[in-house]
Amino acid sequence: MVCIPCIVIPVLLWVYKKFLEPYIYPLISPFVSRMWPRKAVQESSDKNKGNMNCKVADMNGLPTEGATEISDKKKD
Repeated sequence: MVCIPCIVIPVLLWVYKKFLEPYIYPLISPFVSRMWPRKAVQESSDKNKGNMNCKVADMNGLPTEGATEISDKKKD
């Protein structure tokens, strides 16, 4: 058996999206654009931005120095 909110909430969201949003959104969009202004994406002139120094890490994610040893867990 499905609970009432699991049926009612999706139906209300569908009704809002389908019928109410086309009338309400133009009214609230000027206020939303003032609160969250869009900022232009700026490209950096830094050529080394994509270069990262990656160090070797063991299985736990902790950095290790030198050669890593792979151990076989099945030792008889």
